[in-house]
Amino acid sequence: MQKVMIIEDDPVIREELALLLVNENYQAAAITDFADVPAQVSHFGPDLILLDLNLPCQDGFSLCAALRKSVRAPIIFVTSRNSAVDELRALSLGGDDYVTKPYNIPVLLARIRAVLRRSGGVEEPDILEANGLTLHLAQGTASANGKSVELTRNELKILAYLMSRPSEIVSRADLIDALWDSQIYIDDNTLSVNVTRLRSKLAELGLPEFIKTRRGMGYQL
Repeated sequence: MQKVMIIEDDPVIREELALLLVNENYQAAAITDFADVPAQVSHFGPDLILLDLNLPCQDGFSLCAALRKSVRAPIIFVTSRNSAVDELRALSLGGDDYVTKPYNIPVLLARIRAVLRRSGGVEEPDILEANGLTLHLAQGTASANGKSVELTRNELKILAYLMSRPSEIVSRADLIDALWDSQIYIDDNTLSVNVTRLRSKLAELGLPEFIKTRRGMGYQL
């Protein structure tokens, strides 16, 4: 279970974040005594830190700089300060992402997953193969039967997600969530349009039934 440390002085937001994280199967801990935050963070050993900017004793900027001396966990700033100057400073001091309040819960969770995935150092393959189709991620193309088609970014991500789970039924909600996780902002209608276009391109390769619709459940290769 991955561990997330919450550094937030507003008790309502702090408790909301902790409950949200626990419900998503993270181990959450929150700072309530701001006298020696780096020591508390080091003791907990988090995989990720959620850090506010406006804090007692020490602001989030200086705290981030202090944490970076001894803590390697990625840091996501979660703050009501929405200026580009603040965001730039936060990232330049070692922050890994910057989310403004009031935050959208699915977006925040997607950002958390994305940062945790990147920090894990897992290398994704450049080529995926399934059911006679080869997907070249770096080139943004799909090929089969001696033919090749170019894919848009959305089409590429959708196909890559499905091809990495060739025997699974992938729900529309999971697919949308995965795209959010890749920082591609897509809704249900946009997903339908992209799947339709993707199927048309796959038909050009001689694979018209490559993506099957499992009614009421989602998609399956």
